Amino acid sequence: MTYILAIDQGTTSSRAIIFDAAMQVTATAQEEFKQHFPQSGWVEHDVSDIWATTAATCRGVIEKSGVSVSEIAAIGITNQRETTLVWDSVTGAPIHNAIVWQDRRTSEMCQALKAEGFEAEVTEKTGLLLDPYFSGTKLKWLLDNVEGARAKAKAGKLMFGTVDCYLIWKLTGGAVHATDATNAARTMLYNIREGQWDAEICARLDIPMEMLPEVRDCAADFGATRVDLFGKPIPILGVAGDQQAATIGQACFVPGMLKSTYGTGCFALLNTGETLVRSQSRLLGTIAYQFDGKPTYALEGSIFIAGAVVQWLRDGLKMIHEASETQPLAERADQGQELYLVPAFTGLGAPYWDAEARGAIYGLTRNSGPAEFARAALESVGFQTRDLLEAMRSDWQDADDNGVLRVDGGMSASDWSMQFLSDIIGAPVDRPKVLETTALGAAWLAGMKAGVYPDQAGFAKEWALDRRFEPQMDEATRARRYAGWKDAVRRTLT
Repeated sequence: MTYILAIDQGTTSSRAIIFDAAMQVTATAQEEFKQHFPQSGWVEHDVSDIWATTAATCRGVIEKSGVSVSEIAAIGITNQRETTLVWDSVTGAPIHNAIVWQDRRTSEMCQALKAEGFEAEVTEKTGLLLDPYFSGTKLKWLLDNVEGARAKAKAGKLMFGTVDCYLIWKLTGGAVHATDATNAARTMLYNIREGQWDAEICARLDIPMEMLPEVRDCAADFGATRVDLFGKPIPILGVAGDQQAATIGQACFVPGMLKSTYGTGCFALLNTGETLVRSQSRLLGTIAYQFDGKPTYALEGSIFIAGAVVQWLRDGLKMIHEASETQPLAERADQGQELYLVPAFTGLGAPYWDAEARGAIYGLTRNSGPAEFARAALESVGFQTRDLLEAMRSDWQDADDNGVLRVDGGMSASDWSMQFLSDIIGAPVDRPKVLETTALGAAWLAGMKAGVYPDQAGFAKEWALDRRFEPQMDEATRARRYAGWKDAVRRTLT
């Protein structure tokens, strides 16, 4: 039993990857699914799509790899975080579509709670801000708006979970209702100082605690898959939210180590060890990972739109047919034009946290075209990352001003984007050989628990560099370009 099956359930697709005993990818299967936008600012998933694509890719990757199910030692799960699901505890039927992390429908609810002075308590206990991004107000919305839901929840007839929790419940045939500490930490209902669901926050949001899952370590026994799925049971031994899984996959086990993942959004995590930093810059305190009941904390900055800005160029503006066209377009852009694209399509995340902000572009001329738009789109990700790093440095004195940033995710494959990132942050950017760090993190958790993979120290030694990008931009240009970005954001927020 020398293989590990990693499930990577993301915002736009579900993937399954089989890793061998050397933690190398053996085979991958992926299926996209539909995004639902019932109103402006609302984002939903059909729960059946999440499960169907997960089950199909798992079966597909096993068949594709030629690996026998009896050779798979364990399953690791990583998932889109904050996305909120509620289902019937007996039938398993969802009471509503899943409300996705990007969804902003509870903005007014959050504003009202802030006006009541509730945010300070939320931040103190959970490390989070009172924002529609997190699961808590999404869950309250469901209980408020689905007929009979709160009564059923109080009677113990409904279950709440993030995507990992729902998948565990489905995979085990309803035998296990559990999540891990990293996903629990993103709900706005979990006290990350005390390591338990917070009764006072749940009471304030009128959320019955009967519907909440058990919280376990990232490497733990989450039950085994039901026999009919794969022909024999496979233990589920590792779970982490996608950004925490990427932090683990990047072997950021030492306080001060920093990674940034570029998927639909961008998420930077700085390992702060045993210290839960109280951010003065509106960053998030969160759990990076938890082993043996002991959490390791992190500072996190969340950008809502990173790779999604390229999707917008493709699907919204029809300027490109494939995402891969963006880099050559950017390379051809007129150097005399400096466009700034602020991609606040669903609000601005850290460190601004303005749910009502909307996208804008500045610096347009008659000569501005697809090449200039492409460059501005890619540069927006670098500028937003610098915003996060500046905030982290101001929050935590142990953060290294010129420390290396480890990157992963689909956009990190773009040399142009990573060079600009290094230029604008003024620090080295390291891209690993294995870009599938999110899935690798989940696989390592399960494999380590199963005894197939090495411990933390051994895993960290396995991390391998693909390419380091060093800053090439002079300091005067860097300062001028970043000042232009800050001005564009200021204009967008006013």
